[in-house]
Amino acid sequence: MREIVFDTETTGFKPSEGHRLVEIGCVELMNHVPTGRTYHQYINPQRDMPQGAFEVHGLSEQFLSDKPLFADVADAFLEFVGDAPLVAHNASFDMTFINAELGWANKPTIPDAQSVDTLAIAKRRFPGAAASLDALCRRFNVDNSAREKHGALLDAELLAEVYLELIGGREPGLVLEEKASAQPLATNVPTTARRSRGKVLPSLLTEEERQAHEAFIAEIGDKALWLKSA
Repeated sequence: MREIVFDTETTGFKPSEGHRLVEIGCVELMNHVPTGRTYHQYINPQRDMPQGAFEVHGLSEQFLSDKPLFADVADAFLEFVGDAPLVAHNASFDMTFINAELGWANKPTIPDAQSVDTLAIAKRRFPGAAASLDALCRRFNVDNSAREKHGALLDAELLAEVYLELIGGREPGLVLEEKASAQPLATNVPTTARRSRGKVLPSLLTEEERQAHEAFIAEIGDKALWLKSA
């Protein structure tokens, strides 16, 4: 199963108020294991950078001025994502911006049903507890010491670790089952060696039932199928 854990940085809170994406970071998981494949892109928002947003992620209007427009990288982003579930913290925020940018670029939007919200998962698992990414990193002993400011790729990498903790990680038994299913069953091994048998249980037949069975066998005589040669 392929999943994409992702995060975005923006100029503000609502695309409906003219705010834009400035950074996307994605981490690929395969069967709940990071593959090492990532997607990272800074984006020119074609607008000023509000001071409040700059204090969060440190991306200035000058730094972003020579970066590509979202419309220029939309195809690469969609190709990387494909039809994989998109895992994000407070997914509705990130999905709103992603789909707004895709719409402005005349690209197909991504269904909300394709997203997985780790914030909602955390609130269900730990009701009443702090559920920010930093709080969850502390809860699961995920090292976030490099997180001096928000950064899309770094936050996606941290979230990938948190997500795996939230869902319990990959079951070790799955690995053993996959290895076993990948190996053909040896045909020259006695059946008794393929499955460990427990101790032999005593017969539950009564003496009366045993005698009745023997009488039945005697009655059919050589008509019994198991006595005929193949």
